[in-house]
Amino acid sequence: MINFILIILASLFFTGIIIRTKSITSGRKGPGIFQPLKDIIRLLKKGAVYSKTTSFIFQIAPSIYFASVITAIMVIPLGNYKGLISFEGDFVFFAYILGIGKFFNIISALDTGSSFEGMGASREALFSMFAEPAFFILMGSLALLTGHSSFQQIFSSLHFGSSISYILGIMATFVLTIITMVENSRMPFDDPKTHLELTMVHEVMILDNSGFDLGLILYTSSLKFAMYGSLIANLFMGDFPLYLTIPIFFGMQILFAMAIGLLESFTARFRMNHNAQYILALSSVSLLIFLGVLLILGQFN
Repeated sequence: MINFILIILASLFFTGIIIRTKSITSGRKGPGIFQPLKDIIRLLKKGAVYSKTTSFIFQIAPSIYFASVITAIMVIPLGNYKGLISFEGDFVFFAYILGIGKFFNIISALDTGSSFEGMGASREALFSMFAEPAFFILMGSLALLTGHSSFQQIFSSLHFGSSISYILGIMATFVLTIITMVENSRMPFDDPKTHLELTMVHEVMILDNSGFDLGLILYTSSLKFAMYGSLIANLFMGDFPLYLTIPIFFGMQILFAMAIGLLESFTARFRMNHNAQYILALSSVSLLIFLGVLLILGQFN
């Protein structure tokens, strides 16, 4: 329960820190940290407008998308403390419950009958498909290293004691960071601020969403940032007591948000026709982690 509450709290300021970091690096004052949250609250107070060409799928998709992320957050532990849902192989459940939300998000865009939204949905489906193997290879490698297959047991048993293990930790952080950028359609894979439909991915998918539905989608993106930040924090928490674990959690969330802001500030957007290649190459990094685990376990002797 404690980690669920902490992720909700972190989601309130995560996007604001990203925007604030980008403002500072570009020499601007920029909005306050809680301005994105205020914008979401303003949208949640408004009613949604639905096109006559859409069906009930378009109306329920934002709620299912939000519910899928909330359910995935329940699986994530906090160091030695289990999540609200914990069982053997729960990282598989985590990935596919997110997949259900992504599926409804995609068919919602297709339900509008817009060729532009269909184009964005196709791109998002392709990018997610290429990012998925990297996640499973990473978690499978950590499961092999620790001998466990649940998030809580993997993270509580994960200890860095050699130079190879520290390198694996850094590489795992890199993989989760890039997966976060892909899943949230951020730079350098997508530009959330662009208004050119031909280069848009996620933003073109939600062109017809408005009011409460749009606010729910935007807040779900903040939740996903905090969710992946929590996974990264769990890599380094170990078995610390709660009074140390909570500051480490928030410290990692702030550092992660600042890192994303810096990455978006100093990285140019990739060419659209090369995005799939870059994302698929992430699996190569996960395979290196797998080989490093085999080296630590002495399988090459």
